[in-house]
Amino acid sequence: MAKLKIKKGDKVIVLTGKDKGKSGEVLKVLPAENRVLVQGVNMVKRHTRPSMGNPGGIVEKEAPIHVSNVAHQDPKDRSKPTRVGYRTLDDGRKVRFAKRSGELIDA
Repeated sequence: MAKLKIKKGDKVIVLTGKDKGKSGEVLKVLPAENRVLVQGVNMVKRHTRPSMGNPGGIVEKEAPIHVSNVAHQDPKDRSKPTRVGYRTLDDGRKVRFAKRSGELIDA
């Protein structure tokens, strides 16, 4: 299982595929499969049977996308993708920073 630099709640941009250029927030990280679930990206239709709780029908929901196809949004200018590095602060905390602008991602 690989260590991923993307965490739940991060803002990411899709780099390749049918949703290239779209951005959204990471809803779920699946490290065992190297995939992430991004809000509003890679939408699929699921046909559900009616049950006690739901009426059924065609439901649209997000499907996981491979982690290599997404990149962090630069905190300085939100439209550009950036790579992520790690830095240790004076108080001993290890934080992520955007390599493009040098801004901290974990504030």
